[in-house]
Amino acid sequence: MSTESNTNAGNRQTSDNKKDVFSTWKQNVDQYMDFVEKAIPNYHESVTSLQQEYIQATENVIDSAISVQKEFATKAGINTNVPDATLKAVQTSNEQVIKAYDVQKKMAIASIDAARQNVKSFNDNAKAFSELNGNVLQSWVSAFTPKY
Repeated sequence: MSTESNTNAGNRQTSDNKKDVFSTWKQNVDQYMDFVEKAIPNYHESVTSLQQEYIQATENVIDSAISVQKEFATKAGINTNVPDATLKAVQTSNEQVIKAYDVQKKMAIASIDAARQNVKSFNDNAKAFSELNGNVLQSWVSAFTPKY
């Protein structure tokens, strides 16, 4: 939250209306949102670190498996030469898998961007809706307020 919000939250605590339900509600929401904003970088760092560990572990397992199988094949005298047609098919398949993964990544990023835009639109509309409700409330209050 901004410094202004934090300053305002401090002012609410010392005001005469600190027992007012709306002031209390707003103060608690502000405290919660401050906590959430500070916690998000910790989650991001932890998830990123976990992803890196998984990637490294996967690479290590694959490298170890290849190494053991290569050693076994060499010691057992197994011919490990691959025909050109098979080699080409494996390489082509791998390229297709990488392309599919790239498309999946782009779709996921586009979905995240769309969700972010939807939340932004919701936020903008919520502000406008709140202003509209305030105007309606004001006209109701003025309609029922005695005029002397």
